[in-house]
Amino acid sequence: MPMVLLKCDQDIPEREKHIYLKAPGESTREFLPLANAATIPGTLSERGCAFCGAKLVIGGVLKDTIQMIHGPIGCAYDTWHTKRYPSDDGKHFQLKYVWSTDMKESHIVFGGEKRLEKAMHEAFDEMPHIKRMIVYTTCPTALIGDDIPATVKRVTDKRPDVDIFIVECPGFAGVSQSKGHHVLNIGWIDHKVGTVEPEIKSPYTINFIGDYNIQGDTQLLQQYWDRLGIQVIAHFTGNANYDDLRGMHRAQLNVVNCARSAGYIANELKKRYGIPRLDIDSWGFNYMAEGIRKVCAFFGIEEKGEELIAEEYAKWKPQLDWYKERLKGTKMAIWTGGPRLWHWTKSVEDDLGVRVVAMSSKFGHEEDFEKVIARGQDGTYYIDDGNELEFFEIIDLIKPDVIFTGPRVGELVKKLHIPYVNGHAYHNGPYMGFEGFVNLARDMYNAVHNPLLSLAAEDIRGGGRVALKEAAE
Repeated sequence: MPMVLLKCDQDIPEREKHIYLKAPGESTREFLPLANAATIPGTLSERGCAFCGAKLVIGGVLKDTIQMIHGPIGCAYDTWHTKRYPSDDGKHFQLKYVWSTDMKESHIVFGGEKRLEKAMHEAFDEMPHIKRMIVYTTCPTALIGDDIPATVKRVTDKRPDVDIFIVECPGFAGVSQSKGHHVLNIGWIDHKVGTVEPEIKSPYTINFIGDYNIQGDTQLLQQYWDRLGIQVIAHFTGNANYDDLRGMHRAQLNVVNCARSAGYIANELKKRYGIPRLDIDSWGFNYMAEGIRKVCAFFGIEEKGEELIAEEYAKWKPQLDWYKERLKGTKMAIWTGGPRLWHWTKSVEDDLGVRVVAMSSKFGHEEDFEKVIARGQDGTYYIDDGNELEFFEIIDLIKPDVIFTGPRVGELVKKLHIPYVNGHAYHNGPYMGFEGFVNLARDMYNAVHNPLLSLAAEDIRGGGRVALKEAAE
């Protein structure tokens, strides 16, 4: 069927181009939702800004780097402590600290370069063991034209032992956080890749690109690479050190997990250094096994791969099957950023018997929708840049049993007594790999079968327990 205009969008008819209900036999190209376009005035977007895409998603993950945000304090606060990306050293430096130049009105009027320079020196002085920094511009400091490269040069001239990377990507630079992903990717390969030579310890070397160690994803997958004898030159950027990423040019293969946030650097590494790109899915048993087989086939170590898969299946498949038996037929909605829509939709259906009935993307492009629609079932809604009223209406139409989304929308649906699982930072991860997908199944099971939600929908005032719906009638 054609694109869908929801009742709540009657006054914003342009939203029809952004919502599609999949029907049998239709061309996915003909009916792709319009995506990666400016939010329509009048609709309340759930998107993040371009700066957020650079700092929160990619740069802020590094475990040995000062994150200096040149702008108002709110820009620093909004992108701090909202993602759970720990580090294997147990220090979790990137989770504890954030830095801001705390720009006020007077600094906007008279310029903020001196304030930035002072803040950079203060940060290095307070953290003498840290010698790496990323400096981000924000909307106000970009608008007033502060010369960030010149300021950084003055600091590095006085501190020759430090290295500083600049990300000039203010919030208004793009229609969503996707622009920030792109700017940081290209800036890193332009200015930092090739400036450090890594120590090669294995005949098999990869860069693992587009994984951010959410609740230990990277650390779990690292166990697989270690058992296969594969050296990861750089994780972009989960559990990574700044200097690791400067040596990405020496890997033999780029293994890409999140293509939307980091496919750009993989493409440039192929173009500039001839490193081939291999995309995998690391959520779900079938997908993870397929990804391991693809990587092992590249290096000619297929037997090692099959041994690892057999061991992991023997260890974790019985637990997954237990959850599958109890989750079969569950209706699930996925309202996340972009790629997880197409990473998750087939894996939860194949491995858990769960049916995905609606998906909404904040920053996905049309190619992301093309992938997820191809993998999804007929009768599923696909929404670009969904807003609160649309979520309410879609919920009434599909009546999901569980929603995977972020805390903002999650708090909203909890008030409707619909269980949600944190699809951004996870409830109790990691979720990648074989063990991780069992964790995802467990969290889904606990959400769907939690008796508190049904109890919360009852009114016990007046000495009786009357359902809210009955009370309203």
